[in-house]
Amino acid sequence: MDILILPRFADDRAATFSDSLRDDLIRNGNRVRICKKDIADPGILLFNPENIPDLLVVVGGDGTILLATQRMPVQIPILGINYGEVGFLADIEPENASSFILGLSKPLPIETRMRIEFRLNGKIIGNALNEALIVTERPAKMLKFSIFINGNIAERFRSDGLIISTPTGSTAYAMSAGGPIVDPRVEGFLMVPLAPFMLSNRPHLIDSSRIVCVSLEGVKPVKLVIDGQTEIHLDESCKIELSKSPTPAQFIDAGQNFFEKINHKLRHL
Repeated sequence: MDILILPRFADDRAATFSDSLRDDLIRNGNRVRICKKDIADPGILLFNPENIPDLLVVVGGDGTILLATQRMPVQIPILGINYGEVGFLADIEPENASSFILGLSKPLPIETRMRIEFRLNGKIIGNALNEALIVTERPAKMLKFSIFINGNIAERFRSDGLIISTPTGSTAYAMSAGGPIVDPRVEGFLMVPLAPFMLSNRPHLIDSSRIVCVSLEGVKPVKLVIDGQTEIHLDESCKIELSKSPTPAQFIDAGQNFFEKINHKLRHL
């Protein structure tokens, strides 16, 4: 199997572990490369489209996994080795990594995770595995949003910002802002207002088959931050269209129960 290992950048412990894991996997007949470059620059690809690995092993936390999905020319299966704080997206602990990977065989057991595609004026501006955040350039300035579903006004928010989350991202920023935990097998858009002016403004979970548009109504400079990695500056008044991305993220199915994993990790926060 052709394996690419991505250690968290500038983390000596993750780098040392990755070297050891590479040597172990090579001894057992795999082709293994380690990506040691900083992929934070949006212009850098994780791998060459003409040399696509069978598996990406990420040694780090959720941030490294999210960054990896942003830097892939095509989505390939990911296995997260938890070298982060909590690791909702990382299923395997370091001590179990080698034996688990060596036990894999093709076809790999895959669990797909929906991503959200964002368009501005008909142009794709990014895809989110966790969430996108809409806030003002200056902190703590209130924004006005209108949510249209299938062309009809569904809700108006007046708040410090808006989180547009996937079910996968429901355990990230959206949960901290008061949103629900959503089963990742549900496919929908979760919208959570940040510090809403009206207490009646509640989170919305909208089916991904709907045509959804977020209209910004104001005069303040605004930015859209995708997965905490990509920052896009928007006009004061614009419309952002949401759709289910045709390229979902792919994760190795490690056989873990989602609800047991969430219960365990939340108890360790």
